[in-house]
Amino acid sequence: MRIARFQDKTNQVQYGIVEGNTLAVAAGDPIKGLKRMGATVPLAGVKLLAPVEPVNVLCIGQNYKAHVEEGGANLPKAPILFMKTTTAVIGPEEPVLIPKIAPTEIDYEAELALVIGKTARHVPESEALKYVLGYTCAHDVSARDCQRGDGQWCRAKSFETFCPIGPWLETELNPLNVRVQGRLNGQTMQDAATSLMIFSIPFLISYLSRGMTLLPGTLLLTGTPAGVGFARKPPVYLKPGDVFEVEVEGVGVLRNPIRAEE
Repeated sequence: MRIARFQDKTNQVQYGIVEGNTLAVAAGDPIKGLKRMGATVPLAGVKLLAPVEPVNVLCIGQNYKAHVEEGGANLPKAPILFMKTTTAVIGPEEPVLIPKIAPTEIDYEAELALVIGKTARHVPESEALKYVLGYTCAHDVSARDCQRGDGQWCRAKSFETFCPIGPWLETELNPLNVRVQGRLNGQTMQDAATSLMIFSIPFLISYLSRGMTLLPGTLLLTGTPAGVGFARKPPVYLKPGDVFEVEVEGVGVLRNPIRAEE
């Protein structure tokens, strides 16, 4: 099932179930449960929003071997956790804004993300996927100069609009071997399967739940494949007028234009 959060022509925010080219309007929310209302609206006639308003945004760094190697780092012995602010979250087609304070090294990272559907604490790896509500595409936008200069990654990853997600939540995905692609202006920059992750999604959920409570509505970005901009020769950074797309096999395509902050 694909669950979308959308704004209709009257600016009302609702949830719906994607059925081909239409949305079946639903009451409630994905965490507590959705109930079909009977009405349908054309998918093309609504504005899709970020499919969830996360309570926390957790992210895993350096989770694909080739990405670690392109950055000249050593393979991590344990998952590298960082966080993004919830104010960075935006939806499909919303512009990623290049901040005035850090305009020169804005990089792209295509990722598979998941949303936790029920409270997870000390979860066995074998049971971990039962705690997932659904999966979506994510773009972990990163200011590389800030990432290097700050000594930690929070600010570099948390500028306004630096966490596009969407276009919806897919609840029936097997995440262990799906293709993740990142395209800049139509050119494929990143392309790898989740089977190449250093730490699998079940392991990540279990590992994190042993250190903290994963609340319903927690968004988890699971890492990006090789091909990011800073590692290219010459480097390739996002600039106003660009369009970046994240495609996750079995989920869909997340598309966002790039603009300068006014």
